[in-house]
Amino acid sequence: LLDDIVLTHSLFLPTERFLQQLHQQYPGGPRGATRGSGLRRKRAVLAVLLHFLETYKGLLQEEESAGKVIKELYLLIMKDTSLYHELEDEIIKLHQLVETVELKVADETPPPNKQVKPLFRHFRRIDSCLQTRVAFRGSDEIFCRVYMPDHSYVTIRSRLSASVQDILASVTEKLQYSEEQSARGDALILVTMASSGEKAVLQPSEECVFTTLGINSHLFACTRDTFDSLVPLPEEIQVVPGDTEIHRAEPEDVANHLTAFHWELFRCIHELEFVDYVFHGERGRRETANLELLLQRCSEVQHWVGTELLLCEGLGKRAHLLKKLIKIAAICKQNQDMLSFYAIVIGLNNAAVSRLRLTWEKLPGKFKNLFRKFENLTDPCRNHKTYREVLAKMKPPLIPFVPLILKDLTFLHEGSKTLLDGLVNVEKLHCIAEKVRTVRKYRSRPLCLELEASPAQLQTKAYVRQLRVIDNQNLLFELSYKLEPGSQ
Repeated sequence: LLDDIVLTHSLFLPTERFLQQLHQQYPGGPRGATRGSGLRRKRAVLAVLLHFLETYKGLLQEEESAGKVIKELYLLIMKDTSLYHELEDEIIKLHQLVETVELKVADETPPPNKQVKPLFRHFRRIDSCLQTRVAFRGSDEIFCRVYMPDHSYVTIRSRLSASVQDILASVTEKLQYSEEQSARGDALILVTMASSGEKAVLQPSEECVFTTLGINSHLFACTRDTFDSLVPLPEEIQVVPGDTEIHRAEPEDVANHLTAFHWELFRCIHELEFVDYVFHGERGRRETANLELLLQRCSEVQHWVGTELLLCEGLGKRAHLLKKLIKIAAICKQNQDMLSFYAIVIGLNNAAVSRLRLTWEKLPGKFKNLFRKFENLTDPCRNHKTYREVLAKMKPPLIPFVPLILKDLTFLHEGSKTLLDGLVNVEKLHCIAEKVRTVRKYRSRPLCLELEASPAQLQTKAYVRQLRVIDNQNLLFELSYKLEPGSQ
């Protein structure tokens, strides 16, 4: 029950109020109560606080108000160290946790020389993509390109949680855009532009836009007069067929590097991000950045499969690549990387790929049968029954198909109310917490993959972590019809 409440309290009680209630429940002294009842109350409050800190950890670095309340409660508890020897073990653990969490308080100065972290696809720097991924927090700083209507760009350094208004201020400063221009009605707006040409104006108050961009989407700064003239970057609409690393790499190497990278991304997601993503908790978008990056990656792998096949012009070579991709999916399943497995199977079922009749006919019968089994495993019938049965037999470490976890949480949320007659629906909170605890179980053991550090392996690793994909379905269909015009 304690874990249920700590995991789901943001649905019915904001963090600051939750901690204030905890502070009020901590007895300041005997004041009429017996020492025994006071001790029990203090121990109960300590148990909740310790579990809260263990669960939230790095997330609390982003919340000044929470840090302030916890420090006040911590100082109150520390006064009891000499009076209540029975609490010595809990207080020592509390002291260690508070030091580890590094709580943020308003009057503290930020640490100097903060490292800038690379997001996906930022400048496609090899040294960045080969680094082990670490969890993102809202205060982390990143580099970002913001494009102009003529496709020139400025590079800005920004907090991940920066608002659209903050981003535009940085762009304006870089461009030396004058106040006079803004006053004339030429004020800049920030626009997201997809490779398909779809565009949307971002509102000034929106935050954390970097992790919500599509695979090949970019940020543009323009005036309202030039909005209609915006077009995607040339590299997003002009594709050149040709061999990539996948044609040279072994299926085992590609699959293992996919699993290793997706495990890094999966490990970065705080379990509370699943709750905040579905229930839009009080911490907002900034605490779901790691989950959003993994979801982007899942979509990226799906489009990568189609991109590689549709850029392969020779029929025999394309059939060989199709066979290799099915092999990669099989090895990912063997690695218990169900995220990569699912994404590859979905990618092969893309309409632009599945219509390539001549290519599929050249596939050996053994691989046709294997792919049919994969389709059965990913069949959504009876609420993904086959997949759930296979997953239930797997032991950690494993990477689940994360979108299905979010679907389950959404069903739990929409299927029942959080409050019933003004009281918390404990059964709903328990079901939500149980689903989140499965994520904890999947990551309860470390992933051990033996990957060589040879130049060839590093090249494959860089390729897998910086996939170049076409996410424009119309463009994929154009390529498909050029390869096999008559296929149905």
